[in-house]
Amino acid sequence: MTKISLALQGGGAHGAFTWGVLDRLLEEEGPEIAAISGTSAGALNGAALKAGLVAGGREGARKRLRRLWDDIADIGDFRLLLPWFHHLMPALQMAQDAAAAMLPFSPQAVASQFYSPYAWGAAWRNPLEPVVRDLNFAHVCAEEAPRLFIGATNVRSGKARVFAGQEITPEALLASAALPSVFQAVGIGDESYWDGGFAGNPSLWPLYDHDLPDDILIVHVNPLRREEVPQTPLEIQNRVNEISFNATLLSELRAIAFVKRLIAGGRIVPGQMKDVRVHMILDDGLMNGLTAASKLQPSRALIERLFGAGRAAADRFLAECGDQIGKRSSADLAALFG
Repeated sequence: MTKISLALQGGGAHGAFTWGVLDRLLEEEGPEIAAISGTSAGALNGAALKAGLVAGGREGARKRLRRLWDDIADIGDFRLLLPWFHHLMPALQMAQDAAAAMLPFSPQAVASQFYSPYAWGAAWRNPLEPVVRDLNFAHVCAEEAPRLFIGATNVRSGKARVFAGQEITPEALLASAALPSVFQAVGIGDESYWDGGFAGNPSLWPLYDHDLPDDILIVHVNPLRREEVPQTPLEIQNRVNEISFNATLLSELRAIAFVKRLIAGGRIVPGQMKDVRVHMILDDGLMNGLTAASKLQPSRALIERLFGAGRAAADRFLAECGDQIGKRSSADLAALFG
């Protein structure tokens, strides 16, 4: 059976798009998922996918992913990530409801410009923690395939840290999703970690191991291109994050393209370096139509909409590119850098 590795981007609530992609892929008998590299929401999706596969195969993975996103939807609104903001919520919510047509931003976006998640110190609680701890980490860290890699960013050094095997703890997953504007950094050992998207969204290099497949399927959540120039503070901050979160991935893809040119030109001994075949599933049109604030607002309506869009995107990929897996790249890497 053909095998493939998955690379899952992060993007807050927009990670529900990836859930839809995975749900559709799991309906197929193949290809077999050999490895997963995930960051932030991609890390949560990857952990749920691995736990479900180990516990109950493809159908078990579909059920576990739905449970994950049902739990995230139960949070209701990532404004709960800002406990110092709770006492302001009723008044700000009334103001937003009264002038929704005139406000290009959300209350939590305004508050995040003036406050820090450290304002309440040890009293701060991460509402994603019960969602993460609901996962069975005996399954998440199991030796059975697929191999799982979780990316985070070391706050002090700025370097990527990839957790694998028994290193994947609840703290590692929370660190991978710790967006600095709304989450406190997560301490692991003597170091502190933020969202992995700054250093790799996701990191592809763990998937280059010689015993892993040459095919890597990347599920994009952050749009590569936006036609509209951002103007509001939240839109500007969001686009800056998108560009920085995509930059590391694009850098790795440039390296892959370079190696492929060397191999094609006979300048590398066959087998000396991995000849990666790259595939992508994305919907930039959809992501361009969503507001920046929606990443912090995992409503059930948004999650189900993104889930459906992800399934549709995966369906298109399977119909148009599915037969290229194991044979050649379906992604046009040259076009990405044009």
